[in-house]
This record gives sequence, structure tokens and C-alpha cells, in this order.
Amino acid sequence: MEDKRILVTGGAGFIGSNLVHYLLGKAEKELGMTISRVVNLDKLTYAGNRSSLVKLESDLRHVFVQGDIQNSELVAYLLREHGINAIMHLAAESHVDRSIDSPEEFIMTNFVGTFRLLDAARIHHKERLAAGVDDFRFLHVSTDEVYGSLGPHDPAFSETTPYSPNSPYSASKAGSDHLARAYVHTFQLPVVTTNCSNNYGPFQFPEKLMPLMIQKVLRGEKLPVYGDGSNVRDWLYVEDHCRGLTLAMLRGKVGETYNIGGKCEMKNIDVVHALIAAVNAERSDLKRDAKELITFVKDRPGHDRRYAIDCSKIGHELGWEPLETFDSGMRKTVRWYLDNEAWIGEIERKYQLQRLGQS
Repeated sequence: MEDKRILVTGGAGFIGSNLVHYLLGKAEKELGMTISRVVNLDKLTYAGNRSSLVKLESDLRHVFVQGDIQNSELVAYLLREHGINAIMHLAAESHVDRSIDSPEEFIMTNFVGTFRLLDAARIHHKERLAAGVDDFRFLHVSTDEVYGSLGPHDPAFSETTPYSPNSPYSASKAGSDHLARAYVHTFQLPVVTTNCSNNYGPFQFPEKLMPLMIQKVLRGEKLPVYGDGSNVRDWLYVEDHCRGLTLAMLRGKVGETYNIGGKCEMKNIDVVHALIAAVNAERSDLKRDAKELITFVKDRPGHDRRYAIDCSKIGHELGWEPLETFDSGMRKTVRWYLDNEAWIGEIERKYQLQRLGQS
């Protein structure tokens, strides 16, 4: 069994916290690996929350560090101090609307931050090789948005689809993908890249579509849907994604890219209808009417029309398949948010305090 000492960046965010829970929970049994340490490096911006990690406080394998991936000295120290032999890099600014309002933050975190992390990893890997140890892996986690937008009948994105980013967010991620590729070919850093579709599930920041709509349904508030609601996304349950990430880190071929998708294309308006129905099913006292709640709002700039992802490569090469259907994943997601309203309240209070502090 492979013994991994893993640095997870962005491990207090949505996907990151789910990944840390997976690594310290199901990963060893499901994937035949040993994990002796997970160092969780997170800057704790608005989207990073220690409360998502409360259940790990008694696990001595989990070490949380508040810090920035742009801090090369800190990263180098953590790599040496903990004998890290794998990096799973998820730290990123990820909200398209925010990237339109404040693009510089996205360039600094997603591009410059990734560069500094890659360079620290390059030096660390070189030192380990000099000591006769060749077990290092770097997983670079990206998004399907780097591929641009698809027409209604275009084939799904594959790993060979040309990049065509349409927002500052997707452009910053595309740049980081190219850096990761360059570090493989120039410095022989053992990097594997993944590009995923839209994730949903527990611990997602309330500004994102699913948790936002769930809270609004509960409160009986209007549900804003961009444009005519016919933008199409592929939906991936976050634990399925975490299992795919861990497989790619362990068994992916160096220099290769693996797309990870939920095999579930849906229009945004259909997702919202499904959310309302799922909340109604869990809370029979509400019985919200979709016609009364849904309101269409002006589309955002550069809003990609359709994403669809071909994830056959990771299935053929690594044996990964999504285990959750959209219906089963939706039920789990809605139930989690209904059972964790205190978590939502804490996140919203923290965010409001941050906004007041900035005003």
C-alpha cells in the first residue's frame, strides 16, 4: 500500500474540504492506500471555512495551516517539515461573477499562486530525488470552463479540446493549466491535471447555484435565473469528484489530463425546478410553487451557453465512474443543507462581517 503525506491547498473550501474528508475517511479502504498526514493549507478567504473541518479536529493526521500559496517560503517549509510526497492543488478563486468585478485577485491566486506552488514543488522534488526518493506527485485541479462554450449539438469537451476561455476566471485557470504542463516538460515535475464539471454537495459556499437556491426556497424568496435558464452544465457530485482526484493523483500518467464529469447535462432552469421539488419532498410543510418563486434576470457578461464533458478517458485508464445519479446526489445535497442550517448561518454571518469590515 502506498503511504502518502499530502499537502492539500484550498482544503477549507468546498471541494477541498470534501477532499480532505474523503482522504481521511473512505480513500484508504476504497483505493488501497495509506495516508499518514494531510497538511491542509488554506488562506481562509470568504469561501474557506474552518467549520467545514470540525469533524476532523480529533484526527491527528490532519494538520491545518492558514496561509497563502503565494508564500513560497511557507510552502517550502511545509513540504520539508512534513515530508510531503504529494500535492493536491485546489486553492483558487472560482466564482465567475467575482472575476468580472475583480479580475486581479483571480490572476494573482490562480496564475501567480500556481506558479509559486509549482516552483516550490520543483525544488522539493529535486531534493527528494537527490536523496534517492522518487515518489512525488503533483495533482493540478482545474475546470471545464477553460474549454469555452459549446453549441447545442457540439461534441462534449475532451482532453484534446482547444482552450477558449471566456471569463477572467477561466482565463486564469487556463494559464495555470499551461504552467502545469510546462513544468512537466521543462523540469520533469510529475504533474497530473484534471478538469472537472460543475460540482455540488455539502460545504458549498452559499453564493453558488444549489445552496443559494435551497436557502431561497426555504425562505420563500425569489429565485433569480440568468437569461432564459437554458444554459447547460454537467453536474458532478463532489464525493465522486474527490474519488476521481485521488485516483488521478495515485495512478494518473504524468503529463496527462483527465476530465472528470457527472455524465449529467441539465439546463439551469431544470436544475432549479429539481431543487424546488427536492426541498418540497424533504419539507412537506412548505410546498413551494416554482411559478411563484422563479424570476428571470439579465444574463451576466460572457456567460457560456453550454458545458459538456467527456470523461471516458479516466474511466478507461483509471476505472473511475460517478456513483451518484443527479437524483440521488440532489437528495443527499438538499438533506445535508436542511440538516446543517447552523453551518449556513455561520457562513453568512462571517461573510457579512467581512463585507462590513471592507466598507
